[in-house]
Amino acid sequence: MPDDTRIAPGPWFRLTALAAVAATAAVSVTGDWGQLPHYGAALVALSLLLSLFLTVLFGYRDRRVLLAGTGIALGVYLVQMLVGGIVSWTDDAGWARGLHIGLGAISLAAVAVATAVTIPRHLALGSATEAARSGWRDYLTLTKPRIMVLLLLTALGGMFVGEKGVPGGWLILATMGGLALACGGASALNHMLDRDIDVHMKRTDKRPVATGRVAPERALEFGLALSAMSFVVLACFTNVLTAALAVFGNLFYVLVYTRWLKRSTHQNIVIGGAAGAIPPVVGWAAVTGNLTLPALFLFLIVFIWTPPHFWALALLIRREYEAAKVPMLPVVKGDRETVKQILLYTLVMIAVTILPFATGDLSWIYLGAAVGLGAIFLAYAVALLPTPTPKKSRRLFTYSLAYLALLFVAMAIDPIILA
Repeated sequence: MPDDTRIAPGPWFRLTALAAVAATAAVSVTGDWGQLPHYGAALVALSLLLSLFLTVLFGYRDRRVLLAGTGIALGVYLVQMLVGGIVSWTDDAGWARGLHIGLGAISLAAVAVATAVTIPRHLALGSATEAARSGWRDYLTLTKPRIMVLLLLTALGGMFVGEKGVPGGWLILATMGGLALACGGASALNHMLDRDIDVHMKRTDKRPVATGRVAPERALEFGLALSAMSFVVLACFTNVLTAALAVFGNLFYVLVYTRWLKRSTHQNIVIGGAAGAIPPVVGWAAVTGNLTLPALFLFLIVFIWTPPHFWALALLIRREYEAAKVPMLPVVKGDRETVKQILLYTLVMIAVTILPFATGDLSWIYLGAAVGLGAIFLAYAVALLPTPTPKKSRRLFTYSLAYLALLFVAMAIDPIILA
């Protein structure tokens, strides 16, 4: 009899598996359509197969048929891509072309078997109690929607700056949709990895994975599914550079910041801030298809903004970080040093926000907003110097959110007014 108490692959895994079957089949079908459709389908299939394999490897590795099926599908597919490169680079490679097609058939069969395994009742439904505890609100919570809104706003600002006006509606929709999937996927994986920390902090102890309302395996498959789908959407409807940047930001946040830096150094948010600085660059790349100096300025603004923003929060909940044994700056160096660092980064941030005007990418309209908003930020930072009270820290933290949002709104408005 099957063991119904085990957590079984859920709907997000099955959805990704079905998409992987379709994408792997599309790779074969598009072989005669020319290079661009074929290469695009190949990248989409790779992202989906990789998502499936990682989900099984870290969440359902006791399902041997799934592990074998997804592993064989991914492994054979990688060899198929290598042989495909030989076909492209060699004029006379009949043997390679035949091998390429044969490997494609094997890969498709393997992922089809893995997908079929999730259909029987005892695998498709999983534990009844686990399913009852999970709801759509919990999955929405996993995506951290409030944080996502700010990230999407910075990406939209990057699109307007790159376009020097209003981008096309379909491009905005595709970019925002794809980036939302990437942000949501990264956040879900953050919930899964941080569940041992979250239970010790009042701010996070009610999160779905920390409380057990969503099983870690479900959060894993949900996060990886959203991440894979984000690459599919961005690669198909914007460009591969945009999709790659979104994936990079996702991986940096999950692996570099969440898994490593957050638990190992008080400089965690300084380096880890690079993940949150990717969305405006994604927006820029979506409309331009390149990375030039203005994109670097957009990155730097969010990158330098992140430490003073997050340290203001860390001052508020320092005891919670101590309880969770997270080495945030106030925990390791104390409040006084944290306040000094906040002031230093604020001054650097204000200087960095002027760069887009200094290089002529944005006009005096943006400059006025940057200087005015920066002056208020600086005043709140200076107010912390005598005594960093919770009230002052909360005021700076709250304003820092409005600051970044208004700054990028100013970026978007600037080229529209001058158009």
